[in-house]
Amino acid sequence: MVQVCLNGSRTAADGAAVPLSPGAMAESAAGAVAAGATDVHVHPKTPCGQDTLSPRVLAAVLRAVRARVPVPVGVTTGAWAEPDAAARRERVLGWTVLPDHASVNWHEPGAEEVAAALIARGVGVEAGIWSGTDGAARFAASPLGPKVLRVLAEVTDPDPDGAPDSARALLAELGAAHGRPVLLHGEDGGAWPVLRLAGRLGLATRIGLEDTLVLPDGRPAGSNARLVAAGLREYERARRRA
Repeated sequence: MVQVCLNGSRTAADGAAVPLSPGAMAESAAGAVAAGATDVHVHPKTPCGQDTLSPRVLAAVLRAVRARVPVPVGVTTGAWAEPDAAARRERVLGWTVLPDHASVNWHEPGAEEVAAALIARGVGVEAGIWSGTDGAARFAASPLGPKVLRVLAEVTDPDPDGAPDSARALLAELGAAHGRPVLLHGEDGGAWPVLRLAGRLGLATRIGLEDTLVLPDGRPAGSNARLVAAGLREYERARRRA
């Protein structure tokens, strides 16, 4: 599985390629799926470009994206979009259109409560386990662990040389991960090295403008479709060399 992460917390300052409106997200998702992405992760945005968990905004984004792609569509529940944990859970309970899945960062306050609310509503949970946090330990002790859809093992080390070692350390921390599938990915300078490691290990991965703005050769990506196409090539090469 290769998931496309359309925009993340990026803003217009990161360039015109980053999709911020529902229509732009839908267009970008369609291009990425045509290039080979099998799943979509998106951050709904306010009109001023900030991440939001607003039911109204989320509904507009999901309807627009689903009108263009036939694959599962997921969203973020990151604490930066709603810092108060109780309010974050209430936002989830107030969603009128439900995503197929939503990421929950296990190191954030209120993660268990947000994940429980999602599961109760029939939304798949992607357990976000970030390197450099206590997320793996908290997830290992969580009674919700066996109920999540998959684990998003996120390597936050931006060093291209160090990120693969950080990824291996994170995977070791996760251990059996409650038997759930693991999606391994990096960000910024670590995005491409970690994607190649995922290929060598046969793990699911993701790529998109949330994680990197450049192609493997350092050129500006220009679109999520180009990142997905390049990601699939890099992944397959890594698998063949494993």
